[in-house]
Amino acid sequence: MKTQRAGYGLFAALIALTLLICAAIIATFAVTGPDHGQPAPAGAAAGPGTAGPAGTRPGGATARAVDTGGWAGTWSAAPGESGTGPAGPHSVRNVVHTSLGGDQARITLSNLFGTEPLRVAHASIAVAAASDGASDGASVVAGTLREVLFAGRPSAIVPPGGHVVGDPALLPVPQDGHLLVTLHVPASGPAGTVTLHERASQTSYLGPGDRTSDTDGSAFTHRTSAWHYLTAVDVHNPAARGAVVAIGDSLTDGAGSTPDTDRRWTDHLADRLHAGRWGYGVLNLGIGGNRLLQDGIGPSGLSRFERDVLERSGARVVVIELGINDIIRPPRPADPAAITAGLRTLAEQARANGLRVVGTTLMPFEGHRRHTPELEAVREEVNQAVRAGRVFDDVIDFDRAVRDPYAPDRLLPAYDSGDHLHPNDAGYAQLARSVDLAALIGERSAARL
Repeated sequence: MKTQRAGYGLFAALIALTLLICAAIIATFAVTGPDHGQPAPAGAAAGPGTAGPAGTRPGGATARAVDTGGWAGTWSAAPGESGTGPAGPHSVRNVVHTSLGGDQARITLSNLFGTEPLRVAHASIAVAAASDGASDGASVVAGTLREVLFAGRPSAIVPPGGHVVGDPALLPVPQDGHLLVTLHVPASGPAGTVTLHERASQTSYLGPGDRTSDTDGSAFTHRTSAWHYLTAVDVHNPAARGAVVAIGDSLTDGAGSTPDTDRRWTDHLADRLHAGRWGYGVLNLGIGGNRLLQDGIGPSGLSRFERDVLERSGARVVVIELGINDIIRPPRPADPAAITAGLRTLAEQARANGLRVVGTTLMPFEGHRRHTPELEAVREEVNQAVRAGRVFDDVIDFDRAVRDPYAPDRLLPAYDSGDHLHPNDAGYAQLARSVDLAALIGERSAARL
């Protein structure tokens, strides 16, 4: 299992000192987005995740400095599925992995797929004592549990299709650590569907009644592989430069990696950025099975780009990894020109909002049950357009990073999870290593990792 560089033992010992520092901070940050569950008025001012004016065109675009009041995303997940919530009053303790530390935290709750208002009676946030899916994975580091308020109130009502942002909570958030975000849904919760992110590659927990103030995990008797309602955690960190937002499909979501070990390529990328002191959070907005052009498993990349990327707190760079499901999933035949045009549309939206936009090539999948020579030709044509520089500001060549040099239409066996489409842990690490960090941020001359 991956060793956490946050150093929980030392971290717990320093909490008292950190809290004294945090107590001196005056929290003047207002709730962004809908007001206590009410939709934002039309024409309202952009929130802290909105970038500045349009950036430069391909060939030299650099991540712009954006004034976000010291806030940046440390974790995020795309609302991708609807489901049925547990019957009766219950609490869900979502376990999330941080990419950036800070002295305050705030959460975003979504009811995107809900057909009835989502009523959250209480909420809390804390540092996790463990995060490996073990029986104590729902336990809290002593002294870190904080109540989350919404516009000064302990409860929130999130309308169908809406979201709400919690008030900042004074909490020393570890870099490369884990947080527990616990939500109590009273009675039977929403009568209709609820909003989830399935296949999270992370174990979270469910328990009866209101368990938001529990510091041990004994009452959380059920496990879940889905994140419930929670779509973002931001941190206050004046030294942070912003966030890299990755939008993609199962290859970004981490399918094929070992659960509860944080071995998605975005996790490895966050580690590299941290080691190089770049000052960026990394946000994973992948949805397994997601397509660029059409809704299906989650809203399409085109339809969710504004919500999932442009509205992320502190977003400065977007990495786009989409298109393979447009090739291998119906309707067919896949149109390489349409896929390339869709990628270009996302790139233009990102630039219009001041973001630097980086794209990936499509990885090989020969040997997968859906592979055909015709679909392979589509993949190659899309990759040719991407490599030619006609779509993005810069390119990460995922294809070359993990393909077998003797059979370039296949994943290298050492990187193959077994289905000939998704990488394994070693493959995801290799994808992250293939990223030129200076090119990612737009600082090619920087002497860093």
